[in-house]
Amino acid sequence: MKIKVLASGSKGNCTYVETENLKLLIDVGVTYSYLTNELEKISVLPSELSGILITHSHSDHIKGLQTLVKRTNLPVYITEGMKKDLSERIPESNFRILSSENQLEDLIVECIPTSHDVESVGYLIHEGDVSLVYITDTGYINRKYLSNLANRDIYIIESNHDEKMLMDGPYPYILKQRILSDKGHLSNMAVASYLAKLVGDKTKCIILAHLSENNNTEDLAYQTTKDMLVEHNLDRDILIAKPYESLEMIEV
Repeated sequence: MKIKVLASGSKGNCTYVETENLKLLIDVGVTYSYLTNELEKISVLPSELSGILITHSHSDHIKGLQTLVKRTNLPVYITEGMKKDLSERIPESNFRILSSENQLEDLIVECIPTSHDVESVGYLIHEGDVSLVYITDTGYINRKYLSNLANRDIYIIESNHDEKMLMDGPYPYILKQRILSDKGHLSNMAVASYLAKLVGDKTKCIILAHLSENNNTEDLAYQTTKDMLVEHNLDRDILIAKPYESLEMIEV
């Protein structure tokens, strides 16, 4: 499995996943021109893509979806609860409705319900013995899923904000409360605590994603998780996903 985060943050999110038989995107919250430029760097054309997995219908995750589908007619994988929000943008003939577990060629894609203020999911994606956890835009991770998410090869997981920066910052109080709520976003400390429970012997890399540009810094996000993992004797490679540039390709 090859994985490349093309963009991550409040302005846009998009990740590329490639297997022997599939080339998928998770979300298309970037413009079509940005997407084509980033795919060109890895010698992939939009027409070569196999489909798009959508986590939820907020603009920073679907901004470029309509144009991409119009130009490629790709299948769009969503949950039933996302149809209403997306049907005005995408022809229903392009929708593929996901169940809790789905076979896509050589992949098994499991939907992990997340807690946001619209219908939202994360994904656990398996190719044989290799697996990727992708979870952003959630106020918490339900503990009933933790055992299934444990000891995976790659984690792309939200580390949205530092709670002190958020509370000391300029956001209106009602917005601060939303971000901190169960329907908001994971803080640095929250995701570090989850990773201390999830990281195992198989885990090769952690990518901290969806960092707030106003309420976080790369150093704070990195150090919070690093310190927690070192404390639990679970030190691993940690990368920070960028809002305006892609990370290197990771192959597992």
